[in-house]
Amino acid sequence: MSKAILELTVNGEHREVRVQPYQTLREVLREEMELTGAKEGCGTGDCGCCTVILDGRPVTSCLVLALQAGGRSVRTVEGLGDGDKLDLIQEAFVRHGALQCGFCIPGAVVMARALLDENPRPTEEEIRWGLAGNLCRCTGYTKWVEAIQEVAQNGASGGDR
Repeated sequence: MSKAILELTVNGEHREVRVQPYQTLREVLREEMELTGAKEGCGTGDCGCCTVILDGRPVTSCLVLALQAGGRSVRTVEGLGDGDKLDLIQEAFVRHGALQCGFCIPGAVVMARALLDENPRPTEEEIRWGLAGNLCRCTGYTKWVEAIQEVAQNGASGGDR
């Protein structure tokens, strides 16, 4: 198969790469763009480890063909902060010790950012529902919820980037 040119915006930067038609967005982000935050946990969209924000909506990048992202905007965990400054949700995850082994955390942080961008003041139930697609082997859910609640209570979305 011949490669196609994929043009998209990743973390605010225009990118152009050559991809195979069967490559997933996760594969292209990791292998072609060296953005390794989106992990492959299951490869079937069930665990949330590969969550990215595509045109403002969270998606499991293992289920999106890269070419489907053509002309669109992708935001990964690497693009949440601003240079050396972490996003507010990243800072809260650190403060609350919500990092555990770290494998699932990028997807959970991206999902949390998407949730807060859509609903800056979610209830605990809305937070838990919003994170339902993110699985953690270390059972760190309570700390995730606490971190998100802190950011929501302070009324700071941090998603202006």
